[in-house]
Amino acid sequence: MNKTQLNKNVFSKTALSTLLSAAAAMPLTVSAADYVIDTDGAHASVNFKVSHLGYSFINGRFNDFSGDFSYDADNLSASKISMTVNTSSLDSNHAERDKHLTGNRFINASKFPEASFTSTSVTDLGDGKLSLEGDMTLYGVTKPITVDATFIGEGKDPWGGYRAGFMGTTRLELADFGIPVSGASSYVLLEVQVEGVRK
Repeated sequence: MNKTQLNKNVFSKTALSTLLSAAAAMPLTVSAADYVIDTDGAHASVNFKVSHLGYSFINGRFNDFSGDFSYDADNLSASKISMTVNTSSLDSNHAERDKHLTGNRFINASKFPEASFTSTSVTDLGDGKLSLEGDMTLYGVTKPITVDATFIGEGKDPWGGYRAGFMGTTRLELADFGIPVSGASSYVLLEVQVEGVRK
């Protein structure tokens, strides 16, 4: 082996050693696990509550929705969620009232068949409490909202899968989305229960 070849070998070994040392010194990052919301098993729900004339509350739900989320217990800020709701699936346990609520005087489901939420940031508040900032699209209007969320739990299920569950609440001011209502019915309280199966 001549001197030039020897220098090349020494350089190659030194470069490789330096590269391996740098790689070993870099912190290992664990990416968030992806989950699909378990709507097939009815282990999730989108519920609402709206005032009726200021005397009581009407409770209901949306029966058709889908979504997924990413969750990393060691790095909650890397978590995210996205959901889409079929607005015509509104169910307040009263057919005539459902026609009114999905009609053009309220959410106008024929013109705006979907509502959606996509998180933009997740803040860990401690003790399983989270604050989700995100974009809500309703009545064809997209606005930023905040969801108060709580981590329920995670673990293996009896069918060989792995699950994680959360709940979240928020208040929507309907005027923010251009929905023409007023008085006691000017806002809606939303509660979302989410159980996801890891992909």
